[in-house]
Amino acid sequence: MKADQKVEAPASGGSKKLIIIILAVVLVLGAAGGGAAWFFLHGKADAGEDHDEAPAKKGKKAKKPVGPPEYVPVEPFTVNLQPGESGADQYLQVAFTLEVSGLEEKENIKNNMAKVRSRMLLLLSSKHAAEISTPEGKIQLAKEIVAQLKDPFEERGTPQEIEDVLFTSFIIQ
Repeated sequence: MKADQKVEAPASGGSKKLIIIILAVVLVLGAAGGGAAWFFLHGKADAGEDHDEAPAKKGKKAKKPVGPPEYVPVEPFTVNLQPGESGADQYLQVAFTLEVSGLEEKENIKNNMAKVRSRMLLLLSSKHAAEISTPEGKIQLAKEIVAQLKDPFEERGTPQEIEDVLFTSFIIQ
Protein backbone atom coordinates (compact mmCIF):
# COMPACT_ATOMS: atom_id res chain seq x y z
CA MET A 1 0.00 0.00 0.00
CA LYS A 2 2.82 2.34 0.66
CA ALA A 3 3.96 1.93 -2.92
CA ASP A 4 0.48 2.90 -4.11
CA GLN A 5 0.55 6.07 -2.02
CA LYS A 6 3.90 7.13 -3.45
CA VAL A 7 2.64 6.67 -6.99
CA GLU A 8 -0.46 8.81 -6.35
CA ALA A 9 1.43 11.65 -4.66
CA PRO A 10 3.42 12.75 -7.75
CA ALA A 11 0.24 12.66 -9.85
CA SER A 12 -1.52 15.18 -7.59
CA GLY A 13 1.58 17.37 -7.54
CA GLY A 14 1.72 17.22 -11.35
CA SER A 15 -1.90 18.28 -11.65
CA LYS A 16 -1.19 21.25 -9.36
CA LYS A 17 1.68 22.27 -11.63
CA LEU A 18 -0.60 21.93 -14.64
CA ILE A 19 -3.23 24.15 -13.00
CA ILE A 20 -0.58 26.75 -12.11
CA ILE A 21 0.77 26.73 -15.69
CA ILE A 22 -2.74 27.10 -17.14
CA LEU A 23 -3.49 30.00 -14.76
CA ALA A 24 -0.21 31.69 -15.71
CA VAL A 25 -0.99 31.35 -19.43
CA VAL A 26 -4.50 32.72 -18.91
CA LEU A 27 -3.10 35.71 -16.97
CA VAL A 28 -0.50 36.42 -19.66
CA LEU A 29 -3.10 36.21 -22.42
CA GLY A 30 -5.48 38.43 -20.43
CA ALA A 31 -2.74 41.02 -19.89
CA ALA A 32 -1.81 40.91 -23.59
CA GLY A 33 -5.47 41.31 -24.60
CA GLY A 34 -5.92 44.22 -22.19
CA GLY A 35 -2.74 45.86 -23.49
CA ALA A 36 -3.85 45.41 -27.09
CA ALA A 37 -7.29 46.85 -26.31
CA TRP A 38 -5.72 49.86 -24.60
CA PHE A 39 -3.31 50.38 -27.51
CA PHE A 40 -6.04 50.26 -30.15
CA LEU A 41 -8.53 52.39 -28.22
CA HIS A 42 -6.10 55.02 -26.97
CA GLY A 43 -3.71 54.74 -29.90
CA LYS A 44 -6.44 55.73 -32.40
CA ALA A 45 -7.43 58.77 -30.36
CA ASP A 46 -3.79 59.89 -30.20
CA ALA A 47 -3.28 59.15 -33.91
CA GLY A 48 -6.34 61.27 -34.76
CA GLU A 49 -4.73 64.26 -33.04
CA ASP A 50 -1.44 63.69 -34.88
CA HIS A 51 -3.31 63.14 -38.17
CA ASP A 52 -4.87 66.61 -37.93
CA GLU A 53 -1.50 68.27 -37.30
CA ALA A 54 0.49 66.31 -39.89
CA PRO A 55 -1.23 67.66 -43.05
CA ALA A 56 -0.79 71.21 -41.81
CA LYS A 57 2.94 70.69 -41.33
CA LYS A 58 3.81 68.47 -44.28
CA GLY A 59 0.97 69.14 -46.71
CA LYS A 60 0.62 65.38 -47.17
CA LYS A 61 -2.00 62.93 -46.01
CA ALA A 62 -0.71 60.57 -43.35
CA LYS A 63 -2.85 57.57 -44.29
CA LYS A 64 -6.00 56.63 -46.14
CA PRO A 65 -9.27 56.94 -44.29
CA VAL A 66 -10.88 53.71 -43.26
CA GLY A 67 -14.38 53.04 -44.44
CA PRO A 68 -16.41 52.42 -47.55
CA PRO A 69 -15.26 54.10 -50.76
CA GLU A 70 -17.07 57.08 -52.20
CA TYR A 71 -18.16 57.35 -55.84
CA VAL A 72 -18.09 60.46 -58.01
CA PRO A 73 -20.11 60.22 -61.24
CA VAL A 74 -18.68 62.07 -64.24
CA GLU A 75 -21.30 63.27 -66.68
CA PRO A 76 -21.16 61.73 -70.18
CA PHE A 77 -19.27 63.54 -72.88
CA THR A 78 -18.36 62.93 -76.48
CA VAL A 79 -14.92 63.26 -78.05
CA ASN A 80 -13.48 62.87 -81.51
CA LEU A 81 -11.08 59.96 -81.73
CA GLN A 82 -7.96 59.93 -83.87
CA PRO A 83 -8.71 58.80 -87.44
CA GLY A 84 -8.36 55.06 -88.00
CA GLU A 85 -6.90 53.21 -90.98
CA SER A 86 -9.87 54.13 -93.15
CA GLY A 87 -9.48 57.82 -92.30
CA ALA A 88 -13.14 58.12 -91.27
CA ASP A 89 -14.14 60.24 -88.31
CA GLN A 90 -14.91 58.26 -85.19
CA TYR A 91 -16.42 59.38 -81.90
CA LEU A 92 -16.39 58.13 -78.37
CA GLN A 93 -19.27 58.79 -76.01
CA VAL A 94 -18.24 57.85 -72.50
CA ALA A 95 -19.53 58.19 -68.96
CA PHE A 96 -17.76 56.85 -65.92
CA THR A 97 -17.72 56.95 -62.15
CA LEU A 98 -14.60 57.51 -60.07
CA GLU A 99 -14.02 55.46 -56.95
CA VAL A 100 -12.25 57.63 -54.37
CA SER A 101 -11.02 56.96 -50.85
CA GLY A 102 -13.32 59.23 -48.82
CA LEU A 103 -15.64 62.20 -48.54
CA GLU A 104 -12.81 64.74 -48.53
CA GLU A 105 -11.48 63.34 -51.80
CA LYS A 106 -15.00 63.25 -53.26
CA GLU A 107 -15.46 66.96 -52.53
CA ASN A 108 -12.03 67.75 -53.98
CA ILE A 109 -12.92 65.97 -57.24
CA LYS A 110 -16.32 67.70 -57.43
CA ASN A 111 -14.76 71.12 -56.82
CA ASN A 112 -12.25 70.50 -59.62
CA MET A 113 -14.61 68.83 -62.11
CA ALA A 114 -13.62 71.27 -64.88
CA LYS A 115 -10.00 70.11 -64.57
CA VAL A 116 -11.10 66.48 -64.48
CA ARG A 117 -13.12 66.86 -67.68
CA SER A 118 -10.32 68.79 -69.41
CA ARG A 119 -7.76 66.10 -68.60
CA MET A 120 -10.14 63.40 -69.82
CA LEU A 121 -10.88 65.26 -73.04
CA LEU A 122 -7.16 65.56 -73.82
CA LEU A 123 -6.50 61.92 -72.98
CA LEU A 124 -9.48 60.44 -74.82
CA SER A 125 -9.11 62.55 -77.94
CA SER A 126 -5.57 61.20 -78.39
CA LYS A 127 -6.83 57.60 -78.69
CA HIS A 128 -7.64 55.49 -81.74
CA ALA A 129 -10.85 53.46 -81.75
CA ALA A 130 -8.90 50.22 -82.28
CA GLU A 131 -6.91 50.85 -79.07
CA ILE A 132 -9.92 51.14 -76.79
CA SER A 133 -12.50 48.84 -78.39
CA THR A 134 -11.20 45.64 -76.76
CA PRO A 135 -11.68 44.74 -73.07
CA GLU A 136 -7.91 44.96 -72.57
CA GLY A 137 -7.93 48.41 -74.18
CA LYS A 138 -10.66 49.57 -71.81
CA ILE A 139 -8.72 48.28 -68.79
CA GLN A 140 -5.61 50.09 -70.01
CA LEU A 141 -7.65 53.25 -70.59
CA ALA A 142 -9.02 53.05 -67.03
CA LYS A 143 -5.44 52.82 -65.71
CA GLU A 144 -4.44 55.86 -67.79
CA ILE A 145 -7.43 57.82 -66.49
CA VAL A 146 -6.45 57.02 -62.90
CA ALA A 147 -2.87 58.10 -63.60
CA GLN A 148 -4.04 61.38 -65.19
CA LEU A 149 -6.40 62.21 -62.35
CA LYS A 150 -3.94 61.36 -59.56
CA ASP A 151 -1.78 64.32 -60.60
CA PRO A 152 -2.37 67.21 -58.17
CA PHE A 153 -4.85 69.86 -59.28
CA GLU A 154 -2.72 72.65 -57.80
CA GLU A 155 1.01 73.13 -58.20
CA ARG A 156 2.77 71.43 -55.28
CA GLY A 157 -0.57 70.03 -54.12
CA THR A 158 -1.22 66.56 -52.84
CA PRO A 159 -2.13 63.87 -55.37
CA GLN A 160 -5.72 62.70 -55.49
CA GLU A 161 -6.51 59.28 -54.05
CA ILE A 162 -8.44 57.74 -56.92
CA GLU A 163 -8.84 54.00 -56.57
CA ASP A 164 -10.63 52.99 -59.77
CA VAL A 165 -12.55 54.09 -62.86
CA LEU A 166 -15.88 52.38 -63.47
CA PHE A 167 -17.27 52.85 -66.98
CA THR A 168 -21.05 53.32 -67.01
CA SER A 169 -21.38 54.04 -70.73
CA PHE A 170 -18.89 53.41 -73.53
CA ILE A 171 -19.95 53.88 -77.15
CA ILE A 172 -17.61 54.08 -80.16
CA GLN A 173 -19.16 55.22 -83.40
